[in-house]
Amino acid sequence: MTRVSTGHWTWIACLALLPWHMAQADPPESYAFTDFNNGLARAQREQKPIFLYFGRYGCAWCDHVNRKTFSDPELKARYTANYVLVYVDAEGGKRLRLPSGERVTEGELGVRLGAFATPLFVFMSPEGKTLAKIPGFKTVTDFNDYDRYVQGRHYESQTLMQFLGARP
Repeated sequence: MTRVSTGHWTWIACLALLPWHMAQADPPESYAFTDFNNGLARAQREQKPIFLYFGRYGCAWCDHVNRKTFSDPELKARYTANYVLVYVDAEGGKRLRLPSGERVTEGELGVRLGAFATPLFVFMSPEGKTLAKIPGFKTVTDFNDYDRYVQGRHYESQTLMQFLGARP
């Protein structure tokens, strides 16, 4: 029989006492982001598009966009009014249920939607169909353009790049 030393038990006990949130990704402060399952149900109930933000713990660009872009009060008001805000940890293990009924983890959803680097922003229909995917740091002006694209339903007739190329 193998014995575990007292020092090992102390180390194991310390690990168990670490706050569970230390391994979580951080959504922008003061935004009403929800998890994927609740967000999808709410989007279907309210018939609002989803703004899905893939981040991960320790992501410097996520922190940058949170501080520089999502701190804008007009952007916050616009996105809170126009979308169901959903935040997913691109490396997370939390189980999600897709509209098809399939169960995947946050990380698996990230792989399917191409969240290989964060942040990644995905606009989705209330039914969970991808309307646009935008990787990396973006400005308030960028997010205002994406809002015009989604709210104007331009995705029905052109890609985001076509829309942005034709913007006034």
